[in-house]
Amino acid sequence: MTETPLFCGIALAERIERAEAGLIASATAAAGTRGGWGIAMPVAGGVACCADTGSPMNKVVGLGFAGPPDAAELDEIERVFTARGVAVAVELCQLADPAVAADLTARGYRLVGFENVLGRALPGDLSPRPAAGVEVRRAEAGDLGDWLDVIIDGFAHPDGAGVPSHETFPRDVIERAELDMEQAGAVPYLALCDGAIAGGASMRCDQGIAQLTGAATAPAHRRRGVQAALLERRLRDAAESGCDLAVVTTAPGSASQKNVQRKGFHLLYTRAVLVGNVTSHRK
Repeated sequence: MTETPLFCGIALAERIERAEAGLIASATAAAGTRGGWGIAMPVAGGVACCADTGSPMNKVVGLGFAGPPDAAELDEIERVFTARGVAVAVELCQLADPAVAADLTARGYRLVGFENVLGRALPGDLSPRPAAGVEVRRAEAGDLGDWLDVIIDGFAHPDGAGVPSHETFPRDVIERAELDMEQAGAVPYLALCDGAIAGGASMRCDQGIAQLTGAATAPAHRRRGVQAALLERRLRDAAESGCDLAVVTTAPGSASQKNVQRKGFHLLYTRAVLVGNVTSHRK
């Protein structure tokens, strides 16, 4: 029987965005402990983070559920980012206060892309559907090098489906960011095909929400059910840990979105990505 799709109102979106802000802030703190900037500034119910040079955590997330930020708050965020040569990127949920988008565009922020947030209730139907020859297990401390290699390899060779990302990152930046996420509580998983490392993923559980924080398959092992196996294992672990909701962020129209929708996920909302000029700080 097909499960009823989740309805995502403002309250559920705020819950998910709060968890996202917590994840990015925790990863930013981890960057600080290894010598990065590690700056996290609360703003309008979310957080503005400057983690490290080139980091994907350099952004503003989760804002707009405690009213719009005032001009002084935005001035300070722009000052901190600009001092480090970083353009302010804001990931704005479509269910946040509409005044936020109006304020940002009035300040010259431009729309550069979108990302979709999908979710499903847990436990739901978690009957295993094993793929032939695919085994998934949690990565141990000694596996982190292999886990990083397969994640980075997968990200370096996107599937080509859907809307292209508005940003790319070099290997060393991805490696540091993945380790920062792991330090922030994202548990790594490895998938093996006939004993060979074929894919990797991670998951962080926070206040009943299982955040599926990334997954990648090595090009040589694609279309063998690796992504499905990684997803099923994480969902089972999340349900066993007491989570009532699983969420994942994907590029619009991507193979990743198609894969998770096959596993009962439904589109909850979209985030708009708005970027300011790195030199736009107001004196």
